[in-house]
Amino acid sequence: MAHDKYVIGVDFGTLSGRALLVRVSDGFEVASSVHEYAHGVMEDVIPGGVSLPPDWALQVPQDYRDVLATTIPQVLEISGVSSADVIGISTDFTACTMIPVKKNGTPISELPQFSNRPHAYIKKWKHHSAQSHAERINELAHSRNESWIKRYGGKISSEWAFAKGLQLFEEDPEIYQEMDHWIEAADWITWQLCGTYVKNVCTAGYKEVYQDGKYPSRDFLHALNPDPRFQNFFDEKIAWPLSQLGGVAGGLTAEAAQWTGLNEGTVVAVGNVDAHVTAAAAQAV
Repeated sequence: MAHDKYVIGVDFGTLSGRALLVRVSDGFEVASSVHEYAHGVMEDVIPGGVSLPPDWALQVPQDYRDVLATTIPQVLEISGVSSADVIGISTDFTACTMIPVKKNGTPISELPQFSNRPHAYIKKWKHHSAQSHAERINELAHSRNESWIKRYGGKISSEWAFAKGLQLFEEDPEIYQEMDHWIEAADWITWQLCGTYVKNVCTAGYKEVYQDGKYPSRDFLHALNPDPRFQNFFDEKIAWPLSQLGGVAGGLTAEAAQWTGLNEGTVVAVGNVDAHVTAAAAQAV
């Protein structure tokens, strides 16, 4: 085994995250570990006791970091593999799971003054209370004959970044103004590992309605909500340079190396959607 090299994949699901250690030479699954989120999915109340309306589904960012700090050291311990022989780490995430964050990646829910505000927390994929917002987007898109709506079977979902972002803007504009990025959890967890915001092309094209080199227009946003601040939704809160799937996001930071037990500088791959990574695993590309 001294000459073997390994990679680690971390899958972030709805109630837990799991790490898998794989031998590069033949794809052999060496060891795995699962960690359940301490807060699970918050559907009734958030920390501090604030109640949630129907169809809400929120999560706590620290639960995701805890997955990295628990499962990766465990697969190394179970397998006996040295961190020096792990050459890369990749992640996948439920989608569309959205986090409002500051420029440095700090989630708004971790700012003490906003810890009691539901809209400051992560909106899990199954957060469905933005259904009316999705319906407004769909109706307007069809009335204007927007080309992008046809790419999604004629309608976008309440689960996606656009509808959830519109809900956030209209229901808690202070949180909306406070956040610098409305970011997919798939990209945020990569940021936690490599210290750089790297936006994967998959969630952008699917969950964020990026088509033909652009997002929905400012004119469309104005028709949807005439408040001038919302016209900059995609430009200010969503848009970021896109990175290709399978590419290198960066190297493991010193802090992330301490969490995981891996070596600083270990290659971190661009993130992806949980269901979509199975295509490559099944060699269906």
